[in-house]
Amino acid sequence: MGPMNAVSSALNTPVATPRLPARHDHVGSFLRPAFLLEARARFARREIGAAELRQVEDRAIVEIVRFQQEVGLKAITDGEYRREFFHLDFLDQLGGVATTVPVVVKRADGGEELRPPVIRVTDKVRHARNIEVDNFRHLNGCLCAGCVAKVAIPSPTMLHFRGGRGGISAEAYPELEPAFYDDVARAYGDELKALSAAGCSYVQLDDTNLAYLCDPKMREAARARGDDPNELPARYARFVNKVAAHKPAGMLLAMHLCRGNFKSTFAASGDYEPVAEALLSQMNIDAYFLEYDDARSGDFRPLRFLKKGRIAVLGLITTKNGQLEKKDDIKRRIDEAAKYVPMEQLALSPQCGFASSAEGNAISWDDQRRKLELVVQIADEVWGDK
Repeated sequence: MGPMNAVSSALNTPVATPRLPARHDHVGSFLRPAFLLEARARFARREIGAAELRQVEDRAIVEIVRFQQEVGLKAITDGEYRREFFHLDFLDQLGGVATTVPVVVKRADGGEELRPPVIRVTDKVRHARNIEVDNFRHLNGCLCAGCVAKVAIPSPTMLHFRGGRGGISAEAYPELEPAFYDDVARAYGDELKALSAAGCSYVQLDDTNLAYLCDPKMREAARARGDDPNELPARYARFVNKVAAHKPAGMLLAMHLCRGNFKSTFAASGDYEPVAEALLSQMNIDAYFLEYDDARSGDFRPLRFLKKGRIAVLGLITTKNGQLEKKDDIKRRIDEAAKYVPMEQLALSPQCGFASSAEGNAISWDDQRRKLELVVQIADEVWGDK
């Protein structure tokens, strides 16, 4: 074979998609222990400093890592114990981004919901510092053999969806295409490369916005901001692909599609059909964590768009309440999903995190443990070591 043919052959050789650590997984966040919540409250009152708070966080993370390993999980996170919210703590550390603190409001029925924060792009977006690298190093140092550290960060679409064009500085970005999307992708790419250099091989993007575009009310809100909800899924697929283009070799890049998760409430409903083709066919993501815990999630037909070599992680176990699902019911639903995508492209997880904000869901620690144990048991029985 001549040199040019050898190069051509190498270029045409498909790159293997990184595999999940196991057929069971989870979204990432866990209930916070009381001593961590108290330390955060003391920090907010300026009774302790950042160094002392970090020591408490370190201790809590050691405990939640042990918890995950005890229930049999292979993908291990820090429980998002260094964050108040799943997204803002990260976005605030990007250069050119400013956020407000979400406000909790009372509903007419007496319940609570989180009024969304304002996320604004005030200047050119840039990677001002490594955000998760030190956090990853501490997490990775806690793991036992056979486990893999997973880092969850908010999706780049968070910087566009809530505010649209109006939330992005016209002075910094007179036109969004291509400069805004390229700058955000470069900032995210720098973070991915820094994580990879530290040894991280598994990153998850947490995205509410594509899931929100399945909800008629959210689609109308997007239209009111001047965006076309029918065009946004394809645009966001291109946006995420710009980030994925920076992904280091050997890194698994996953995405969780979240319909909202604050104190066991949700913000959106609707099946994945309006976004399925852009999400599952056009986006260069290795694994998709999809919420399928109740009727508001729709059926499995959208899975027909899933590309070969990609994994759909079925979120069939709810984190919204403590009622334990029946094993046979979950296995039956996995079989239903397998009508649209091969079994080897499926995996199992809870539908969302247990605490997307520090307050956590209305669920006990024992319930959290039982649900995770159920996920591991079912995955082992359905897929074995495959």
